[in-house]
Amino acid sequence: MSDTPDERIDNALIALRRILRATELYERELAQAAKLTPAKLRVLQILASRDGRSATPTALAQQMGVSQATVTALVDQLEKRGFARRERSSTDRRQNFVTLTDDGGAALKSAPSALQQNFVGSFQKLENWEQLMTIAVLDRVAGMLNAGEIDASPVLTIGDIRKPRPPA
Repeated sequence: MSDTPDERIDNALIALRRILRATELYERELAQAAKLTPAKLRVLQILASRDGRSATPTALAQQMGVSQATVTALVDQLEKRGFARRERSSTDRRQNFVTLTDDGGAALKSAPSALQQNFVGSFQKLENWEQLMTIAVLDRVAGMLNAGEIDASPVLTIGDIRKPRPPA
């Protein structure tokens, strides 16, 4: 471990940069392989996991921890690509569902393993106290970056998930 405060600061900044870089690299790999952003991939994953491969926009927003407007923008983009479609409920015409298409399922299969899935797998293997300590440290780091109050979803991506990023 580092002996001097300056070395510790450098090591902390290097670790932060590695996390940011891993996110950037994953996003680039995802854009090249499946032509998706992590947020769009997450929508497809949620739809694929549901009965009937569909969900309401409200359910998607709640599960992703984002606003209804964000889900609307994501679904608009997925619909343009033919990966999802909107359908009216047969029982309540006021209700809409977002349904995964066959093309969306194929895109999901061609996508590389999600960065957050790797994290989740490793995180779940930690002891309970290690999980709690990790959360506490990450919350502290977010506060140190004046990011403690920023609204965020559990999707590992960089930038605003409402705005599509051009493929690298």
